Amino acid sequence: MAILTPPAPRTGDGAAPEAWRSDPSPAVGLWGWPAGATLALAMYRISEPLLGRDELTSWDMSGRSFGQVLATVRHVDAVLAPYYLLLHAWTSVFGDSALALRMPSAMAMAGAAACVALVGRRLFGHRAGLTGGLLFALIPGVSRFAHEARPYGLVMLAVTLSALLLLRALDRPGSPWRWSGYTLGLVAVGLFHLLALTALIGHLALVLLRARRERRAWWGFGCAVLACVGCMVPIVLLGRAQTTRQIWWITEPGGWELIDIWSQLFYTGLCAGTVMLLAMVACQQRRDAVVFCAVWAVVPVLVLWGISHGHISYFYFRYMLFVLPAIVILAGAGLAASARSRPAIASVLAALALITAFDQKTLREPLAHYGAGGPDFAAAARTIEKDYVPGDAIVYNRVQEEALSLGVSYYLPRDLKMRDVFLAESPVRRDDLAATECPQPARCLRGEKRIWLVVSGNVADPLFGLPPTQADALWAHYTPYRAERPSGLTVSLLVRTK
Repeated sequence: MAILTPPAPRTGDGAAPEAWRSDPSPAVGLWGWPAGATLALAMYRISEPLLGRDELTSWDMSGRSFGQVLATVRHVDAVLAPYYLLLHAWTSVFGDSALALRMPSAMAMAGAAACVALVGRRLFGHRAGLTGGLLFALIPGVSRFAHEARPYGLVMLAVTLSALLLLRALDRPGSPWRWSGYTLGLVAVGLFHLLALTALIGHLALVLLRARRERRAWWGFGCAVLACVGCMVPIVLLGRAQTTRQIWWITEPGGWELIDIWSQLFYTGLCAGTVMLLAMVACQQRRDAVVFCAVWAVVPVLVLWGISHGHISYFYFRYMLFVLPAIVILAGAGLAASARSRPAIASVLAALALITAFDQKTLREPLAHYGAGGPDFAAAARTIEKDYVPGDAIVYNRVQEEALSLGVSYYLPRDLKMRDVFLAESPVRRDDLAATECPQPARCLRGEKRIWLVVSGNVADPLFGLPPTQADALWAHYTPYRAERPSGLTVSLLVRTK
């Protein structure tokens, strides 16, 4: 008896071509292994690196009230407002330890690994998806930003999830629910990082290749993009007005920066070269899938490089981390195609783990978020705590390093209170990230018997770099008693003589 099979669906009917179809219920192992591996690597010594300068800002903002966060972002960091509000809610439940501050990033990276596997499966098949997800877990840059209390991990999750939701929507272009889900994915991308919306160029390429003649797909895609843009308008207007203050330090990129960006994204040139070589092998795979991933991976970098030759530069590698999943999806397809057996794939993954082991270790050292000679705020705090006497005050050289007060304060016990001698108005009171200091420092002294002084660098003169008026006020009444010099800092105890 003959077995009847239904005719293949026609593209004009809005059904997905057979090569793009996917089992609606993939095995848990497909996304579970990459997510688990990424989370395991992310959790390994996650609290070891000291909080970086930007992370200290995240900690500061997370401790402010909902209203204070909204008031602050009217002046600075408007583009990070959604992240700060999320972190405020998170820390109000789980506390502000380094582990708690970084856990959202670690979990987001694990979610991004799962999405990489699922997108890779839809584009290139089950084995390619699983391989890509495991490759993603091994990249040192993934672990590095899983250890960062900033929105980069959430951006990577939002970008890969939006790609997955677009593929699902294109399977059923007539489903408003699927397009609604895709719209929410795009909004999440923009909320966590506006520049990541350049990934839409890859989405446009996918719609062109996948549903060129399908009107419902174009209507759904167009409405999703318009809705996303509409939601982003307030953030764009506020953020644009703040760019000269926030990213003035990013230099205009040259030709070399366009090449070097790839090793920065992976955090190691050897890993970058290996993964990108595997991605090139995938060029022999399905053309439309390759074009989608290639456009997603390369074009946003070129666009940001191009627009960074105006009055503001946006070309900073952290802002382009969202292209990593596209490269890894291609690399997973390339490895699955070239190494046709599971032992061969496992051998390549093991070799990649081996060649990145040193980089993974380096990223977990105490000063990993600063580099050699960075400020050891924890050691400075221990120095003060060891010899602290009730009534002690403190002075920070904010001219050298605005993060000094945040860094030392974070690692000091919360019940150890010292008056900040030259602080006139705190950042919280100003609804800002920067403080203001006494215009006449001599009048701000209140006869404290002992003052701790923290300045940047290992210097012989403990008052080195202080504004002259502050240095004169201290020299007039105090003399250095002792000093310690942890990495990148000088911590001195001044005692009153007059």
